[in-house]
Amino acid sequence: QLQASGGGLVQAGGSLRLSCTPSDGTYSNYALGWFRQAPGKEREFVAAISWSGARSRNTDSVEGRFIITRDNAKNTVYLQMNDLKPEDTAVYYCAVREAVHRDNVFTAENSYYYWGQGTLVTVSS
Repeated sequence: QLQASGGGLVQAGGSLRLSCTPSDGTYSNYALGWFRQAPGKEREFVAAISWSGARSRNTDSVEGRFIITRDNAKNTVYLQMNDLKPEDTAVYYCAVREAVHRDNVFTAENSYYYWGQGTLVTVSS
């Protein structure tokens, strides 16, 4: 299972760092993605990173504000969220899948096999 943490309440313009780590085992050869679901909306892609950590992608709305990184030695993937906006308010989920190629990045929700329980991020205006 995956454990996502780091959510909370922050004012607009503030920052948060989310973490995702397996509760057991390791996913050093897994690609990982972050998704979010705002109230009344569909879940959407936010950011993804390859197994190697060398490649990543962000959705356009967070480009320049969110940074996804990973520390395979700590089995942890981070989502650094800066300059947060009220529209970033959502439950954030991390998801992983085994990656055959170390630099593959996956942005589609149905590409992922395992999902965390989500962590709530609330941005006040």
